[in-house]
Amino acid sequence: MTKDPLFILAALACLLVLGILLVGIGGFAKGGEFNRKHANRIMRYRIAAQFLAVLLIVGFVALRKLSGN
Repeated sequence: MTKDPLFILAALACLLVLGILLVGIGGFAKGGEFNRKHANRIMRYRIAAQFLAVLLIVGFVALRKLSGN
């Protein structure tokens, strides 16, 4: 399973979501000009990355189910 390229892509997408989330939380905690300037953009990036991650996970599960593994 861990050698499946779709699994690796899904895992990387999840890590990307985590990274974007941590940047957003860090900016929110620090506040100031960075948060005012970039908070909405970071949130949009996180939502797009989450959408991609969910699609990859659903695709991985569907392909595993179809192949019988």
